[in-house]
Amino acid sequence: MKTIGIIGGGQLGRMLAMAAARLNFRTVILEPQPDSPAAQAANAQIVAAYDDPHGLDELARISDLITYEFENVPVAAAERLAATRPVFPPPKALEVAQDRLVEKRFINGCGIATARFHAIDSQADLEAALADFDGAGVLKTRRLGYDGKGQRVFRSGEDDPSGAFAALGHVPLILESFVPFQREISIIAARGPDGATACFDPAENVHRNGILHTSTVPASVTEATSEAARKAATAILAALGYVGVIGAEFFVLADGSVVVNEIAPRVHNSGHWTEAACVVSQFEQHIRAIAGLPLGDPSRHSDCVMQNLIGDDIGELSNLLAEPNVLVHLYGKAEARPGRKMGHFTRLT
Repeated sequence: MKTIGIIGGGQLGRMLAMAAARLNFRTVILEPQPDSPAAQAANAQIVAAYDDPHGLDELARISDLITYEFENVPVAAAERLAATRPVFPPPKALEVAQDRLVEKRFINGCGIATARFHAIDSQADLEAALADFDGAGVLKTRRLGYDGKGQRVFRSGEDDPSGAFAALGHVPLILESFVPFQREISIIAARGPDGATACFDPAENVHRNGILHTSTVPASVTEATSEAARKAATAILAALGYVGVIGAEFFVLADGSVVVNEIAPRVHNSGHWTEAACVVSQFEQHIRAIAGLPLGDPSRHSDCVMQNLIGDDIGELSNLLAEPNVLVHLYGKAEARPGRKMGHFTRLT
């Protein structure tokens, strides 16, 4: 029986471990937090930092192949592992996804549209960029932001940018122009080592306070829009030499065209609906891809709405369990906190 090493102990690693077990793989988690959500579903956990050389070497020793559940794995750590074991997705995907400026330039280099952007390395850069964007835009840290963290929104004539560069920590930033989108969608796509690809149907996403709230399938878009998103996602996969599942988020414009918002080189929150509405979930698809197994059929058997359970939303558990056609998935986290993802549910419609 082969062993898959998973870097990261959160809910995505947990669901990957569960999917791997169904396909007769053992899993071991590398995660500094003892008794992590992923470790609860895995065969073993190495309690070590993501850049700890001894922990990484132990993970390589006992694993046949290695993957990760989040995109901020140190690139040097992934490269150290890749010297002795297959690592999927490849470290190049981490290099691209960890820096929003690099990511935007890479996507544009694939011939795919993004929001307009400027690199911001000083307060003067910010003020010049805002002038170019008529005073409006979204200022983001280039690295390590997620779920709306590390951001500042400017609206034309409303917000004074004074001190904004310092307020975000004097770190490299990116200013992105506003995109006049009608809706947000995402594509969960997979690519195997043989270059075969498969895309799940696009989900229409709604965010609250920078955190995904719901994903609805089917999305309210035309087939032409869906195909444009699928084409963009598969082009990105090919350009990265990718193996595994990727999440690609898009803005849909009034004319039905799509603009890439961001990519995530991993299984994705907006793909959780696949475990209830498809025969093969995004998690199983990822395991299939990295293990060199045939990709599964991504078609869905049901329409659905997936909703995250954030913080005290977990108090609705009894009501949700009483509903027909609802799949509830909790993440094994001991403490509910504001903004913390405790689980999700998918309602088949």
